[in-house]
Amino acid sequence: MASFDIDPFRDKNSERYMLSKRIGKLAEVLYKDYLYTDTEPLGGFYYRDGQYSPAQINEGEWVPFDSENGWWGYPECYCWFKHSFKVPERFKGKTVVYRLYPSDSGEWNVNPQLIIFIDGKTVQGADPNHREVRLLDKAQGGETFNIQINAYTDPFAWRGPVRMRAKLHTLDEDVLKLYYHIKTPLDAANLLGPDDLARIEIVNKLNTAVSMIEFGAPESEFKKSVLETIDYLEENLFGKALDGVEVSAIGHTHIDVAWLWRLRQTRDKTGRSFATVLKMMDEYPEYKFMSPQAQLYDFVKHDYPDVYEGIKQRVREGRWEVEGGMWVEADTNISSGESLIRQFLVGKRFFRKEFGKDCKILWLPDVFGYTAALPQIMKGCGIEYFMTTKISWNEYNKIPYDTFMWQGIDGTEILSHFIPAQNYGNDPKGYFQTTYNAMMSPRQVLGGWERYQQKDLNKNVLMSYGYGDGGGGPTHDMVEQAKRMAEGIPGIPKVKFEFARAFFDRLKKEVEGNKRLPKWCGELYLEFHRGVLTSQAINKWYNRKSEVLYQNIENAAVLEKAVTKSGFEKYPKTGIDKGWEIILLNQFHDIIPGSSIKEVYEDSKKQYEQITQDGEYMLSSSLSRIAKGVAAEGRVLVVFNTLGSVRNDIVETEAPAADDFTLMDMEGNVVPYQRTHDGKIVFFAENVPAKGYKSYLVSPAPYSDSDTAAVFSGNKVTSRFFNIEFDDDMNISRLEDRRTGRLVAPEGKKLNQLIAYEDRPFNHDAWNVQCYFEEKAEEINDVLNARVIENGPVRAVLMIVRRFKSSLITQYIKIYKNIDRIDIQNVVDWKEAYYIVKALFPVDVNSVKATFDIQFGNIERTTHNNTLWDFAQYEVAAQKWADLSDNSFGLSVLNDCKYGYDVKHGVVRLSLLRSQNFPCKGQDQHVHYFTYSIYPHEGAVQHSDVVTHAYNLNYPLLAYTGDGLGSLPAEFSLLSVDQDNIIVETVKKAEDSDEVVIRMFETWNRRTRCAVNFGVNVEKAVECDMMEENEKPLTITSNVLDLEFRPFEIKTIKIKI
Repeated sequence: MASFDIDPFRDKNSERYMLSKRIGKLAEVLYKDYLYTDTEPLGGFYYRDGQYSPAQINEGEWVPFDSENGWWGYPECYCWFKHSFKVPERFKGKTVVYRLYPSDSGEWNVNPQLIIFIDGKTVQGADPNHREVRLLDKAQGGETFNIQINAYTDPFAWRGPVRMRAKLHTLDEDVLKLYYHIKTPLDAANLLGPDDLARIEIVNKLNTAVSMIEFGAPESEFKKSVLETIDYLEENLFGKALDGVEVSAIGHTHIDVAWLWRLRQTRDKTGRSFATVLKMMDEYPEYKFMSPQAQLYDFVKHDYPDVYEGIKQRVREGRWEVEGGMWVEADTNISSGESLIRQFLVGKRFFRKEFGKDCKILWLPDVFGYTAALPQIMKGCGIEYFMTTKISWNEYNKIPYDTFMWQGIDGTEILSHFIPAQNYGNDPKGYFQTTYNAMMSPRQVLGGWERYQQKDLNKNVLMSYGYGDGGGGPTHDMVEQAKRMAEGIPGIPKVKFEFARAFFDRLKKEVEGNKRLPKWCGELYLEFHRGVLTSQAINKWYNRKSEVLYQNIENAAVLEKAVTKSGFEKYPKTGIDKGWEIILLNQFHDIIPGSSIKEVYEDSKKQYEQITQDGEYMLSSSLSRIAKGVAAEGRVLVVFNTLGSVRNDIVETEAPAADDFTLMDMEGNVVPYQRTHDGKIVFFAENVPAKGYKSYLVSPAPYSDSDTAAVFSGNKVTSRFFNIEFDDDMNISRLEDRRTGRLVAPEGKKLNQLIAYEDRPFNHDAWNVQCYFEEKAEEINDVLNARVIENGPVRAVLMIVRRFKSSLITQYIKIYKNIDRIDIQNVVDWKEAYYIVKALFPVDVNSVKATFDIQFGNIERTTHNNTLWDFAQYEVAAQKWADLSDNSFGLSVLNDCKYGYDVKHGVVRLSLLRSQNFPCKGQDQHVHYFTYSIYPHEGAVQHSDVVTHAYNLNYPLLAYTGDGLGSLPAEFSLLSVDQDNIIVETVKKAEDSDEVVIRMFETWNRRTRCAVNFGVNVEKAVECDMMEENEKPLTITSNVLDLEFRPFEIKTIKIKI
């Protein structure tokens, strides 16, 4: 029973105050003494420890369990209970409920978590918020029930063993109805001021009502008085509400796919929660519910097929809303652009196939910031609306809008609405937070309207209500209160049971064309949880490498079809789909950000390793078949370029011959190579065709080359592009670009300086980096070893080993003869706790803005702290690079798996790792492998080759050997583009045909006309959306396609070859 929370009155001796106290007391008496008219204690429990499926219920050994004195459970306990009973004959004609009385244990009211089966059929979940199962509306007496209970105790919320008790009750439906007829209006009245006429009206009507109840009278007289009181209130109180204001209420349970529990428990949480929703729908015909995340439905489909069929039926009835668009509620800063599209592609296709529904809302209530690329991606995937609440968690600044158009980097706009639910009476200036787990109560309904900032625009707000993460979703109490507010209570907005889609469709009609509709341009930056850009670095490494691998697989399989002029028989679609689903699953907004428990990352690592093994096999199968099919006069090394522009880049690969050999291009020119320190070879490949390959002859002739990429003299290094000096601590004390004569860093400043900052946030360890992290900074300068380990015709490599306390940092600084960037490969064995480690790069330029790579483009952010908005962005997201430039010179810092940067006051800092201990003890305290690069360039960043270098770093050239006995050409290009600001991101097989899908985007905010040149005969070309639908014919002439791109536009085309 919910408590009656009455706000203080100025005069607590006033009659009005005392009347409200009286009403509350009598409502409590009604609930406690009259709701359950008879009770039958139940026992006879049997217990079985372990995790078993419902089909295994009757297997194994069961032991008696003492429900009165017995305790059960331990951290992450899986077990079963069962018992059988008969309904007493005296219960005949009554409503009978089965009620569990487990003792509660843990935070958030989520321990224990149970799912109840009757005769092996899933009935509903149970938890501290959902204890009751309605068994019979009108008992006959003597009915037999065989109950099985699957039980679980959450390890994070664990606070000790719990009881397992149960009782049968008879429930008086009329008393329940009257109770909520009193409770809900009284709760509403207690929010209103003493002199508010709505409060006065409610209290007077309720006081009259409770005086009509004949407490203590014979049952028939009491029952008669209850019915008369119900009629009185329905005739005299309900029907009035806050004028014109409406709250659209949708039941919801936010389920984190993994967080403080493993994936396997999420499968059960989802089954429990969804079963509970279905059971409540049996009892409340007006109740509507929505849940996003196709992955959750897929779990239920396989684990709880009876629940899944129930969901399908409720969807057909129009009571269960499948929405949200994505496979999971994904992080949008770390996931690549192609991954975000795949979230929609896979998620929406699942919902269409399984339920016949097309999603129109991106539902991301709990994600830690939203990339400015998202509006265009949403629109391209058929998404019209966006909802979140997380931005309300900002530390410093309150987003000024709750209903607005969100404009992305390309100008695309999406109608957006922030759920404003919070408790009534909060200071709207000092307390920003709203919730997607609202309690359906007058306090939060009125509080949401009070918090809403666009009252002049719209009088309807959205509210999702229900317990999340194993709490089971909406409760009976919530739906009962919603029913009363739907009827109308004076002074309170009217509640409407409604789908989120219906709310957004009406909102669109309401605000369309209204000049007061505000617009937010650019990213939605969350001023909180900044540490998630760096936490759990190895998981982020796997994410980036997996994204690259599976794009390469798709590209390679299409390349094989094109060059061999075959069909798609060898296209590994099943394996590709499986890999992408794992990538998308692990981009959930508590997995990839690094905010989950250790066990989640153990599971994630196994999944990544499996799809990596599978993916490398698929990739090598396609590319090795091509390499073996090349025609040549002898053995060949075939170099593959998976990018959309001609490459001049490094190839690092296993030696193509056991003995000494000479490498030559097909014209017979010797190609210099060198042996690497780890036994491979490296060479510079020129003019490798776009989306294609180039072959090199491997001759058994001896080879030697005394040329070197750099000259080392003491602490100085000279190469073709750079003059470099190191100080005594092996930091770069001077870096000169020889082409321009410019020094990269200001005089006296160090480049590639590693600093460990004390990182002790005052809460949310894995999530937060606080603004005071710079207060204690320790330079990592203890150099144990520094020596040149390579210096040949291709590159020079300087190895530096540093120690920091018990940790070792080994860097391989790679200086190339023919590439104008410096790569810094890292092997870090980190053992310290509570540090964030950054690499620093001061830049001698004059700029108040820096540029950051995001999905399908880039954005600028300020480098100063003029405003609180500027200051709050002291750790920001980027994909592959960040750049600090003026119009004459600049420096880009690239990465192959990092996402956290800060660029302030002339210094670029890249975050390398964070070592926290909650919720994962020992986070990032292990061996790390990563590479970052520095690329000095002349002119503004828009005129540099930073995008090319970033893609080259992340998508290295691949090499496979062949014997030259095939019939394929020695060189081939599937396609190329003639503009360097047009990036070919993806080449894949179409989802529903044998056509080829090509995705491209403009990267420098320039309107551009581009020619796409195909190396194969193209029969047909169409432009389509990102779902590969809504085709528009394109004209292709002589296998050349002319396209015009808007600034930052993403284009998807399909071709038939």
